[in-house]
Parts: sequence; C-alpha cells; structure tokens
Amino acid sequence: MIKSQLVEKLASMNPHLLQKDVELLVATIFEQITKALASGQRVELRGFGAFSTKSRRARTGRNPRTGESVSVDAKRVPYFKCGKELRERLNG
Repeated sequence: MIKSQLVEKLASMNPHLLQKDVELLVATIFEQITKALASGQRVELRGFGAFSTKSRRARTGRNPRTGESVSVDAKRVPYFKCGKELRERLNG
C-alpha cells in the first residue's frame, strides 16, 4: 500500500472528514515519526511495532560495476520491529 492508497482508505472509512484533511493528518504523522527518528528517539505504535535507528560502522564496500573498493561512511539507518499483535495477525 502506498501513501495515496492509505489516504483514500482512511477517507472512505471516515466520510465526515475531507480528503485534504486526511492527507494532512497522514503527512503530519509521517513527519513526526521522521523527526523523532532523526533526533535519535524511538517511536512505538502499540499493536503495530516500533521504529528506531541502528548505527552502522564505516566499512569498505565494492562497486558492483567495476569491482573497485569504495569506502562507505558510518551512518544511522531506520529499523522497524514488528509488534506482537501484528505478527500474530500475519501468521494466523
């Protein structure tokens, strides 16, 4: 499901809300999750899962086209851990 499909689904489930209001709501939620992760915080949505970041150390990688060594800087990457309720619903 992509963001526009999520907005459509939420708008159809809540006919009392305008679609542009639902778009603003979804955009605000994603923006707040992004800001929290960028500042190093963890975001937990009960029953769904938790978003956090993990640190990756610097390493030497390979350019797949040429095979030459390339240095890859240390970085933080987003990480999602599925919640228990979601995992149970997925696995039946």
